[in-house]
Amino acid sequence: MPSYQRPPGTLDILPEEQPYWTRVRHHATHLAELAGFERLDIPIFEATEVFARGIGEGTDVVDKEMYSFTDKGGRDLTLRPEFTAGVVRAYIENGLHVEVQPQKLYSMGPTFRYDRPQAGRYRQFTQFNAEILGEQDPAADLEIMTLVWDLYAGLGIPDLEFQLNSTGCPRCRPKYVEALKSYYQEHDDDICEDCRRRLERSPLRVLDCKEERCQPIIENAPRIVDYLCDECREHFASLREYLDLLDRRYVLNHRLVRGLDYYTKTVFEVWASGIGAQSALCGGGRYDGLAELLGGPETPGVGVAIGLERIVMTMKELEVQPPAPRTPKIFLAYLGDRPRQESLKLMDQLRHVDVGVYFAIGRDRGLRSQLREADKRDVRYTVILGENELESGKATVRDMKSGDQTDVDLKLLVTWLSEKV
Repeated sequence: MPSYQRPPGTLDILPEEQPYWTRVRHHATHLAELAGFERLDIPIFEATEVFARGIGEGTDVVDKEMYSFTDKGGRDLTLRPEFTAGVVRAYIENGLHVEVQPQKLYSMGPTFRYDRPQAGRYRQFTQFNAEILGEQDPAADLEIMTLVWDLYAGLGIPDLEFQLNSTGCPRCRPKYVEALKSYYQEHDDDICEDCRRRLERSPLRVLDCKEERCQPIIENAPRIVDYLCDECREHFASLREYLDLLDRRYVLNHRLVRGLDYYTKTVFEVWASGIGAQSALCGGGRYDGLAELLGGPETPGVGVAIGLERIVMTMKELEVQPPAPRTPKIFLAYLGDRPRQESLKLMDQLRHVDVGVYFAIGRDRGLRSQLREADKRDVRYTVILGENELESGKATVRDMKSGDQTDVDLKLLVTWLSEKV
């Protein structure tokens, strides 16, 4: 066993895994920029209060999962467990609320939660995050939802559907919470301890309970859509109309509430069939009151968070192959000090014209050793330079597939190789 191992819940992404990650990152960035989203990078850690207020006290994320610490200046800081609260903080602090609205922003990077590690879920994980801030129009919800739909579909993940619900707003939600609490009080002896705790601190989250004993109670609980105010009802109806218009399949899921307190109105998840027990790929929703919670002006917003590890795992399960990485197709071999120097110059010239090349690193290596490396690197051409080649002014170029060798004028070599590869 090695002396040191990576911490539990973390992942080494090895070179052979990188094509998946490159494909996902490039595709997500392309789709975001195609839809007018601009990149925003924020710190990996924020003041703990940003997440405590934004995500909500009483949530599992804040109570159990955050990596929090006090720095040498006595500040309480937390490694970001999600992007949205930090994005909204940046939106307020940097005056983006006085720019052209809505602001369409995307971010990508590591996030941290002390969660139980399992397939596709880690304590350090990578998220792609997209937000539309400053607009109440349900068309903004649709843009976020179609962005993630197109992301998964474009990566070869079939049979997609949205799980969809509305969680209301501060005007209509209190009536629903009152009805929900009243219903649960009638079943107090039948629910789990976590549900009793959630009922006091974050009532909607009882609908997200996974305990078997609570499932019949959840199934018969009041539905929040029956308590929506006119504005929320119209917003939800418009969004469903838009989804029908674009032929995006969805299912109404009356127990879907997501795990964070800042959600209002729309909440959704993207599900796919044929990927094992965990059908949910990602989730998001609207958070119209979050900016005010963080000390900013009244600002509607909607967003989504996507775990890249989950996407890569799903692509592998479905045997979706990413494009092969672009690797050099030329190997430079040499015999002697002067040919080595000329090979270094040739390496530099080729790379300056965007031609990938391997150089045989390591002094005093024989030609056979260098050719073995070239074969393992799976290059197409190996350029061989020795004293004889320098004297004649022609390099020997070996086609590694056919074994044929060609003499090429050194002055024309860069152009010849550029055309070949």
